[in-house]
Amino acid sequence: MAKTDPVIIVIEDDPSIRRFLHTSLSTQGFKVFEVDTGKKGIVEVGVRKPDLLILDLGLPDMDGVDIIKTIRSWSTVPIIILSARSDEQQKIHAFDAGADDYLTKPFGFGELLARIRVALRHSMRPYEQSQTDIFITGNLKFDAVNRVVCVDNQEVHLTPIQYRLLMVLVKNAGKVLTHQQILKEVWGPSFKENAHYLRIYMSQLRQKLEADPAQPKLLLTESGIGYRLKVW
Repeated sequence: MAKTDPVIIVIEDDPSIRRFLHTSLSTQGFKVFEVDTGKKGIVEVGVRKPDLLILDLGLPDMDGVDIIKTIRSWSTVPIIILSARSDEQQKIHAFDAGADDYLTKPFGFGELLARIRVALRHSMRPYEQSQTDIFITGNLKFDAVNRVVCVDNQEVHLTPIQYRLLMVLVKNAGKVLTHQQILKEVWGPSFKENAHYLRIYMSQLRQKLEADPAQPKLLLTESGIGYRLKVW
């Protein structure tokens, strides 16, 4: 399927709830990754750059509020809390730390799914408002709302990281982005010095988008600086 499935990371220490969420969300067209500790979750968010995060507050290694604060220091990914903690003050702490929504266990899957849809719609608003919901340059068409990428009117499948990389370039179309800027946006601040990640994924992206990847006309290299998406 050419359309990129939205990526959700579940940070939850209860294996039965993780299995339920993984199975149920996967049938709804989401790509789901699950972890059982806060530290693993923070790494997953930095590496995979998900579209949404589902977080339990009562984890064995870290308090959920601290996880929210850590992620919010470098990411605006929507965060939905799924917790047995029903105390009002706990909810206030979570929202003040940067959570977008809060659902108390036990929960109904239909309600969770509705809240996920709302969170994803809200997260797309900056792209809609900046008129990058449908971006066209040359033979490339990037539809941010429907998460579809086309070359010569043919849909192209991108992995989540490839899609995120292209989205950052589209958002800054025509501008030169340094290696460090791109790495921070796509992989997170801890990867700012890992330029080899960027070279690998840029090569993969060129293989899928360029007529001649060895002589790119769309994804241009600015020698010693970074990359630029050409606009014409």
